[in-house]
Amino acid sequence: MIDATLMAAILDSLKDPLLFADTEHVIRYMNKAAIAYYDEGASLIGRSLLECHNQQSQRTIIEVLTALQGGEEERLITDNEKHRIYMRAVRGADGRVLGYYERYEPPATSHQ
Repeated sequence: MIDATLMAAILDSLKDPLLFADTEHVIRYMNKAAIAYYDEGASLIGRSLLECHNQQSQRTIIEVLTALQGGEEERLITDNEKHRIYMRAVRGADGRVLGYYERYEPPATSHQ
């Protein structure tokens, strides 16, 4: 079993931001890249992710969480020239959604 310190070290080694929120949208973890990426940094931990977004984005986050709880694993939520952002389910051993994280990718070089 991997302990929390080792898991944090693994996640902190990622170059892209990774932010985990629980099913109540409370930010529970941010890797080093996420802390550096977001203006408010580590002070976001313990706050609602919804507070960081406008109403349209809030609706999208809530809708995607519902889809994840319904069995979907991941959904693209942002696709622009800067990056693509996905929301991805984090499930417990019983398959229940424990929360989600935002996963970043570089932008697509071409749209087909």
